[in-house]
Amino acid sequence: MSRKSLVEVVCDDLLDRVLSGDLPAHEALPPEAEIAKASGVSRLTVREALKSLQAQNIIYVRRGLGTFVNPSDAWTGMDAILRAASLDTSPDEAAMRLLEVRRMVETGASELAAVRHTPEDLARMDIAIAEMSRAYRNEDLDALVGADLAFHDAVLRAAANPFVLVLMSQLGRLLYVMRQKTSSRREVQQHAIVHHQNVRDAIATADPEVARKAMEAHINQTFEDYERYIKAVGH
Repeated sequence: MSRKSLVEVVCDDLLDRVLSGDLPAHEALPPEAEIAKASGVSRLTVREALKSLQAQNIIYVRRGLGTFVNPSDAWTGMDAILRAASLDTSPDEAAMRLLEVRRMVETGASELAAVRHTPEDLARMDIAIAEMSRAYRNEDLDALVGADLAFHDAVLRAAANPFVLVLMSQLGRLLYVMRQKTSSRREVQQHAIVHHQNVRDAIATADPEVARKAMEAHINQTFEDYERYIKAVGH
C-alpha cells in the first residue's frame, strides 16, 4: 500500500478532529498558518488539503469570515461518510448493514455475471477459491481474506458493469475489516469456500436465476455465521 501524501495526512487529521467533535458543525477551522504549524507542513499543503475537503462538502468557505465545518449530512466524500456512519453505528449493526448492501449488489452482479462472464472470469474465480483453500490449510487468515475479496472482485468484474465496481470499491476498507472479523473462525472459512465454489459453478451455468440464488445462499450463510459465531461471542 502506498504511503499517504502530506495533503492526505492533513485531510485525515482535520477529519479526525471533525468526527471527534473537536471541530463541530458550523465551527470555524483554525487559520491556515496554525494548521500548518501543528501538522508540520507548509501553508500550501494545508491549502490543498482544504480544497480537497471543500470538494467533498466537508467544509465550506464564507468570504471574509473563514472556513467552517459542514454537517455530515451535507458531505459527498464517500470515505468521510463511511467513517462518520461507522462512528454513529455499533460494530454489529454496521456489519449487518454492510451485509445488506452486499446482498443487494452482489446477487444482481451474479445474475449479470451468469450471462456476461468469460472463461478468464471463471479462471480468476478458480484461482481465488484455490488460494482460499490453501490459506485455510495453512491457517493463514490474511491470505484467506485476500483470496475471499479477490473472488468477489472476480464476480463483480464478470458482471461487466463498471459502475458496480466503482460502488463496491468505495467500501473496500470496511469490507476488508469485516472479512478479517467474520473469517476468523474455521467453520466460517469452510462455509465460505463451499459457497464460493457453488457461486462459481452457478455462474458457469449461464442461468441468471441459478447464479442469483447461489450468491443469495452465500450471503445468507454469512448472516447466519455472523450471528452464531461472531456477534454471539461479543455479548
